[in-house]
Amino acid sequence: MTDQRNTNANALTLIAKTQSLIAAGDITGAEAALVELADAEGDQALMVVLEQLPPKDILAVIREYDTSKESVINLLVTPEQFARAVVIEKQYKDLTRTHLRGMMNSIIFREDADTVEFLTAIGDLEGGAEALADYFSEKWSRIEAFARTGTFDTMEDDGDMLSESALLGSAYVKPRVEEDEVADQDWMQLAWILRHKIPDLFIEMLLVLRAKARAYDAGLSEEDEEEDDDRVETSATDRGQATPAARDSDEESAI
Repeated sequence: MTDQRNTNANALTLIAKTQSLIAAGDITGAEAALVELADAEGDQALMVVLEQLPPKDILAVIREYDTSKESVINLLVTPEQFARAVVIEKQYKDLTRTHLRGMMNSIIFREDADTVEFLTAIGDLEGGAEALADYFSEKWSRIEAFARTGTFDTMEDDGDMLSESALLGSAYVKPRVEEDEVADQDWMQLAWILRHKIPDLFIEMLLVLRAKARAYDAGLSEEDEEEDDDRVETSATDRGQATPAARDSDEESAI
């Protein structure tokens, strides 16, 4: 019992230290503190702490990915924890999506990851389809080609977009390319997995992506887009209602 109390006390102390470092902008220091815990007390101790950290703090650490090294936090974060972080990443207003794509690729394609489980967890949250659309924002035409022809070659595409009913009708077609042909651990593989393993989420994401593309063509900013009556609303979908993302005032103000 004493050992358990000590463990809980140590966890609370580390959580307070981590949050203080993040609030001060010392993300490297916060990650180092978490890594030190894992080295000293094992991965399970770190997982206990991660379970108690708010999504905004987990996000602050994992979005600062470094492709030159593996992060123990990225290796241990669960699909649910990751999903809650992903849906609030847009609050950083990084229009390049560099951090979003980097952390998505580094975590959902990690060696032990069930990519479908991670993507499903994201899709089950309100804002999940929007986060995935943001991930693909620079590849819109290639994703449309993939939806229509089954390949990423825009030369095969005739330029017409499939209607929502046509997308639903083609949801379970046989792949024209196999996953190992696009296994780049990047956007192509992610799109392939979505279309052929989670087609309903792929369609939902594509509809949001189209709305974002229309807003961009109309010269709307992201703030205008959010107020656009023609935008695709995903909060009322089955996925959106499943497990709404926590967005209390503390999370909103911390980013």
